[in-house]
Amino acid sequence: MQQFRPKQLSFTVAFWLGVAQFAPAFGASPAPVEAQNGMVVTAQHLASQVGVDVLKSGGNAVDAAIAVGYALAVVYPTAGNLGGGGFMTIRLKDGTTTFLDFRERAPLAATKTMYLDKAGNPIPGASTDGYLAVGVPGSVAGFETAREKYGSKKREELLAPAIRLAKDGFVLEQGDIASFAEGNDMLAKDPAASKIFLKDGKPFEMGATLVQTDLAKSLTQISDKGAEAFYKGEIADLIVKASITNGGILAKEDFEQYKVRELKPVECTYRGYDIASSPPPSSGGLIICEILNVLEGYPIAYLGYGSAETTRLMVEAMRHAYVDRNTALGDPDFIDNPVTKLTSKAYAAEIRSRIDPYRAGVSKELKVNGGPESTETTHYSIIDKDGNAVAVTYTLNGSFGTGKVAEGTGILLNNEMDDFTVKPGVPNLYGLLQGEANAIAPRKSPLSSMSPTIVSKDGKPFMVIGSPGGSRIITITLEAIMNVIDHGMNLQEAIDAPRIHHQWLPDRVYMEPHALSPDTQRLLAGMGYTIGIDPDWTIWGEAAGILVGGRNLKEIESGTGAHYYGAIDSRAVAGAAIGY
Repeated sequence: MQQFRPKQLSFTVAFWLGVAQFAPAFGASPAPVEAQNGMVVTAQHLASQVGVDVLKSGGNAVDAAIAVGYALAVVYPTAGNLGGGGFMTIRLKDGTTTFLDFRERAPLAATKTMYLDKAGNPIPGASTDGYLAVGVPGSVAGFETAREKYGSKKREELLAPAIRLAKDGFVLEQGDIASFAEGNDMLAKDPAASKIFLKDGKPFEMGATLVQTDLAKSLTQISDKGAEAFYKGEIADLIVKASITNGGILAKEDFEQYKVRELKPVECTYRGYDIASSPPPSSGGLIICEILNVLEGYPIAYLGYGSAETTRLMVEAMRHAYVDRNTALGDPDFIDNPVTKLTSKAYAAEIRSRIDPYRAGVSKELKVNGGPESTETTHYSIIDKDGNAVAVTYTLNGSFGTGKVAEGTGILLNNEMDDFTVKPGVPNLYGLLQGEANAIAPRKSPLSSMSPTIVSKDGKPFMVIGSPGGSRIITITLEAIMNVIDHGMNLQEAIDAPRIHHQWLPDRVYMEPHALSPDTQRLLAGMGYTIGIDPDWTIWGEAAGILVGGRNLKEIESGTGAHYYGAIDSRAVAGAAIGY
């Protein structure tokens, strides 16, 4: 077994040490993890080991993904969950691809104006802080659907590791303690959460053992009775009771009516590579494809990583794509999403024709068709010995969701309702201006940026990739793909490389420290771009990826590499890539 776990240092020290210029930065990255039979990459090392153990015991990639999902609910409570939802992109060994949408849904009692006061203004905190912010969870239904349709192992076997970790506890390492840091004050305000995640009202210290007895009980019920235990049994009753008691609108009927959607992935090509990613209610796959289609018309490899021209073209492609994302997309049961248009090469050519080669575009001048996503999501990538590949991104939305635990369940609840358009034209927590297409309605899922993506070449899996990061998920995933295909980086370099981001509005190029040299920044400023270091750069995603056949494109093409290479973002201090 081989694994890489980032050193337990702050990201500032661990990653940026020695990264004075973008060109030599790649030497600071460790080598990707190498394996012959299977690879699991997650944001928490114990969950990665759970996945590898499933593969070793004969399970396939879907089996491993299910076991990892349940394990992360125990060992990575900031984003791993039973009380949230997400997406799963699957590529089977025969090349068949599919997508499972187990995103949260708005309760039946939800209304378009539920977070507005009498004057029509958003009520601070209403969509994020309490039980009114909770959407109907989908994770358990998603995992059970995946197991029944594409798994090979019994439910009891896949839940056993998570039950053990919850019942017996696990020792908190520095990365685990760091993941709790921003949530401790919020968790302290909820009696049920405080009993679990704090000790006598104070944060746990490194080396302490976190035991979650109620969560072990809930997991055991799911192990015994499947999704029915969560949606029709005591677990649903306890969550509904807590919601009613605390001003929420969840009802038992919301749980009983929840259904997973199996959808066709969004598909496109980029320089001969086939992309399969998330369709609506995620914007991720569509917008990644739209940006890649635009950039395919330019010699990005020749222009170079981090150059002013490459950056300018990326920003303009992002600008045009995000105006589509923020104004035209929504739940496919409610909105006719322009999938064909946004993924077409002709539309990309039209966008290229509107890009000024000398001056920055102006976001407010782009046509609008309509009137915070959280960084606390988690992504994991898995591939098995037969080439079955799975990419999963799921979330509670905010860090630890609402910070509320329904008494007796041990389950943290999401605040996913904040991802809806609370009011058209009013920016959400991440500055996204969204339109009527994403307005609140009963049973509707809010628009997401989650982008679990699988890339293939010549009918074989090439790359499994995704990340948390809120509205930045799209550009994080996009840049990892470009760094491998266009810039020849190895997988770890591609994931660790400093990032840029633009999302239409605010009209600003965000960057991590050292993403652009001072000379590049001056050239771009001279063309009219506003550029600045993102104040939240220290939590800018934790990508998890797998590359098949080599460390980088050159090695893959030469046929000299091992079977699988895995990489967990150096920003993910508790994560691990483990193969066998």
